[in-house]
Amino acid sequence: MPQNVSVSVLSTGSVRIRPEHVESNGTHLYWWLLTSRRWTAPRPINVYVIEHESGLVLFDTGQDRASVTDPGYFPRGPLRFFFRRLARFDIGVGDTLTAQLASAGFDIADVTTAVISHLHQDHIGGLRELSGARIVVSDAEWKTLSSPLAVADGLLARHIRLPGLRWQTVTPAPTSDARVAPFTDAVDLMGDGSLMLVPTPGHTPGSLSLIVRSVDGPPVILVGDLTYDVGLLARLRVPGVGSKRRLRATSALVNNFVARNPGAIVLAAHDPAAAGLLAGVSA
Repeated sequence: MPQNVSVSVLSTGSVRIRPEHVESNGTHLYWWLLTSRRWTAPRPINVYVIEHESGLVLFDTGQDRASVTDPGYFPRGPLRFFFRRLARFDIGVGDTLTAQLASAGFDIADVTTAVISHLHQDHIGGLRELSGARIVVSDAEWKTLSSPLAVADGLLARHIRLPGLRWQTVTPAPTSDARVAPFTDAVDLMGDGSLMLVPTPGHTPGSLSLIVRSVDGPPVILVGDLTYDVGLLARLRVPGVGSKRRLRATSALVNNFVARNPGAIVLAAHDPAAAGLLAGVSA
């Protein structure tokens, strides 16, 4: 049975991205990346903290401060140019995962599980601080690390395959739990129905979302980078990074889930509205 779990949010700094990143204008990624002259206002790099009776669970781990302090963090050569065109980060001394958890009254040593929605840099930044936790990622996402184009796809394996981490790859399987419908495949993360991982491909092939169900309050679905604005998601307007076809199909599933669960809250990794939406649930 679902437990009385709660969700809160913290942010490991902020990021500016291109408007075409937030909402596709129909052009190819590399075209708008090369030609766009605008940046968005700063957007949060959200990490969601779930308090479960078995311990703290994180959904994503934010951006590593080393990405703004270590000149060697990003690959050298032409790819560094594209990384710089893609995003501008502002990550202060107090924006590390450990510091942010502490400021919210949590001890990083109490984190038992961290779910990684996908393996892009702004979701894996706290991994080196989580040697005591199991790190969960989809098997489909993990396999993309072995692609010869992994770095070009934004996957920095040397910041992911770190010594001492306890990785667990999972594959959503057919489920009879009608409460995750219209999703038909899921992983029961804690074995009690409270935290259900569902496949949400599009931004990356192996992206996962997390449905959080509690005895109190509406369900919450954490969607990573499926969208950067839940208002756009509701209108099936998709981001400029990923497979547009799969993004639209997955977005339709999430919207269907919300329609079946009045009051359900959709929380994305870089949506400025997320903290307010979550505060509304807690009020």
